[in-house]
Amino acid sequence: MDEEMTMLQGELPQIRELGSSTACGREGAIHCLTIAGQVEGHTLLPCSVKTTKYEHVMPLLAAIEESPEIRALLILLNTVGGDVEAGLGIAELIAGMKTPTASLVLGGGHSIGVPLAVAASRSFIAPSAAMTLHPVRMTGVVIGVPQTCRYLEKMQERVVTFVTAHSHITRAALTERMLCTGELMGEVGSVIGGREAVELGLIDAVGGLQDALNYLHGRMEAEKPLS
Repeated sequence: MDEEMTMLQGELPQIRELGSSTACGREGAIHCLTIAGQVEGHTLLPCSVKTTKYEHVMPLLAAIEESPEIRALLILLNTVGGDVEAGLGIAELIAGMKTPTASLVLGGGHSIGVPLAVAASRSFIAPSAAMTLHPVRMTGVVIGVPQTCRYLEKMQERVVTFVTAHSHITRAALTERMLCTGELMGEVGSVIGGREAVELGLIDAVGGLQDALNYLHGRMEAEKPLS
């Protein structure tokens, strides 16, 4: 018991700073990474806004992939959107990992949280959670020229291409729900509950923490080197 408390105390600074920790399970070490609030990009957000900083997450993912001790990655998601390019960058890193990965959407996967959820080897969503789909938006000064519209279209295409490549939802179904009107107040888009997200093929399965951990343990057991 004392040894477990000592290990937990050693993890506390990393939990506070990066929202992550490493736990040793029956098949080996699993790193748990939390992506919460807004994904912060090149612009520093106010200190009153809860953020996940891409400059923290990206090198952490590289370190996890190279670590001989860490055998799996669990990603806990509760996002409200954020910087599209930073979020896509993190999602691409997750999708390119050899380390077994599982994502679990808790609360909500808003906007850029969708690519982050589907980037894992297997995605789970809690029954009470939801995914929010809407088109890419811009903040700040917007120049009313055709080039702005083309830029947004290209950015939107990058998101749609990634999501459809890493999930089972069709392009038509995804686009339809992103452009839906009358569902979000003063907004274009859709809110999709956990079970509907699975039925559409956006998320792999409805489940909780134990389901995600069981999947990772199964992958770790299957990939265990023969003695």
